[in-house]
Amino acid sequence: MANLKSIKKRIVSVKNTRQITAAMKMVSAAKLRRAQENVVAARPYAGKLAEVLERLAQSQESDASPLMVQRETRRALLLVVTSDRGLCGGFNANLSKAAERFIKERAGEFKELSLMTIGRKGYEFLRNRHTVRKHHGNIFSTLSYQTAALIAAEVIEGYLAEEYDEVYVIYNAFKSVMTQDITLEQLLPVTPKAGEEQEQGTEYIYEPSKAALLDELLPKHIEVQIFKSLLESLASEHGARMTAMDSASKNATEMIGKLTLIYNRARQAAITTELMEIISGSESIKG
Repeated sequence: MANLKSIKKRIVSVKNTRQITAAMKMVSAAKLRRAQENVVAARPYAGKLAEVLERLAQSQESDASPLMVQRETRRALLLVVTSDRGLCGGFNANLSKAAERFIKERAGEFKELSLMTIGRKGYEFLRNRHTVRKHHGNIFSTLSYQTAALIAAEVIEGYLAEEYDEVYVIYNAFKSVMTQDITLEQLLPVTPKAGEEQEQGTEYIYEPSKAALLDELLPKHIEVQIFKSLLESLASEHGARMTAMDSASKNATEMIGKLTLIYNRARQAAITTELMEIISGSESIKG
């Protein structure tokens, strides 16, 4: 039978772990509310901006802007958005593996496919497997639109310099606390979906011109898409961590119950043994 002292130490250790996981769940729940509000606020803006681009693109050629030019695909860049911290279930591992699958599946299409990692966990997973062109870490604790704008500026600058011909981003889109969908989107070249034809008689006046507006809105569109992917990933991270910590707390409670049962049985066995020794000693004295 297991030693009573060691079992008691294990029970205390598991109880301390449960306190930590319960606290982490509460912290993630509080952060999730704020992150979810930011995601919900960003989605309409990103959608409306895409609609404006669609309307402008209807009357423009596909090469109206350098960011819309379709080039022969030789080199590509993949932005991989993960978290800086762990303890959130399969959140990071699943996305990193999805990025690796994308690289293997599209290897024949690109002469070179490099990575830009956002978040420490994705970088640690991919750095020894593939070429990581640039890494951005520790941005989620103070995430702002300016951060996304700086990343977008790097991406656009490399694209215009023809360092790569296509740019993709892969991230966890937030659906609910329990559900995060791995999402892959193409950022560059910008190819707005064809919108519905304008109503007859509807005419819009553009100042200074459609081409000038397109040149101004396309970089903004890239910034917004990157910012939205970061917000989605952050909300998904808190949801995944909240779920993982809740599961860990339940497992700890179950383990404490089992260890307590083992402890009681061991204690009863020790008491029985002591009684038997006392009775045997008493009988030997009488004899």
